Amino acid sequence: MIIRSRAPLRLSFAGGGTDVEPYLSERGGAVLSTTIDKYAYASLRFHDEPRINVTSLDYDLLAKFSLEEPLTYDGNLDLVKAVINRLANGQKDRGLDFFLHTDAPPGSGLGSSSTLVVAMIAVFRHWLHLPLTNYEIAELAYEIERGDLAIKGGKQDQYAATFGGFNFIEFSREATIVNPLRIPPDVLNELRYHLLLVYTGKTRLSAGIIDSQVDSYVQRREDVLAAMDGLKDNAIALKNALLQNRLDDFGELLHEAWINKKRMADQISDPSIDELYETARKHGAVGGKITGAGGGGYMLFYCRFDKKHLVAEELERLGAKVVDFNYDFDGVQTWEVR
Repeated sequence: MIIRSRAPLRLSFAGGGTDVEPYLSERGGAVLSTTIDKYAYASLRFHDEPRINVTSLDYDLLAKFSLEEPLTYDGNLDLVKAVINRLANGQKDRGLDFFLHTDAPPGSGLGSSSTLVVAMIAVFRHWLHLPLTNYEIAELAYEIERGDLAIKGGKQDQYAATFGGFNFIEFSREATIVNPLRIPPDVLNELRYHLLLVYTGKTRLSAGIIDSQVDSYVQRREDVLAAMDGLKDNAIALKNALLQNRLDDFGELLHEAWINKKRMADQISDPSIDELYETARKHGAVGGKITGAGGGGYMLFYCRFDKKHLVAEELERLGAKVVDFNYDFDGVQTWEVR
């Protein structure tokens, strides 16, 4: 028997950065996002040898670990080790084969690392019949990354991947609340008709950007505080525009959110990203943004419907790659193959 899972990657429209400590606990964060039909996959197969085999299908990489020795964190597949340590440390009676795959590379800005952790947790929930709710899966994924492995980052990716769909997610010291949005299908179709997703051609490590953002916040830099508060307000305004079918306002607010985002840390944009953004705006994009912490990965634009093809042509001329996508409303899923 093979147990498989998939969890969707996400597009964040606004609020990213307000889900990072200590802003989250001190002032409360808010993010508007949707998941898309790009996924992280995990497959679990069993054998009789006393070892764990982990295969990354993306990088054609195979690593083997003995069940008789503790799994230590050394930078080699630590995400996998941490999930195993949390959920299967007592399962020493059978060997495990793990196969991992994502539709976007790490550092792409679509939350691929956190989404992969959610997919792995879901596999273990299915196998061991663990009574984990969606909230508990997301929180466990967050604890594994931010606590067990001390990986810098926020809290939105784990919840988006677990729940799926369009969500307005609120973060505070006391709780994280996922608010699913009931948006009519015609509004969703029209929004997608206006949206353009492109890959910049380069990935980035988000930890340095997040460190800079956190340091500026801790130092109480007024411009950064204003930018983060503004991003939270942008997330609320974008949510309201979406629910009220004010899509032209949605595009303008996306631009405003990008301006606030860039004020949080110098590394969020660079000359090549600025060139892509300004070129898109010049040829018919109303607003847009980097989809993750910044520095590279994917960019999302809201375009005038009759200019979207021109924006795509100009961005591809600069080396970006247009990526087709649709929404995902299912969140993390598991199934068996016999």
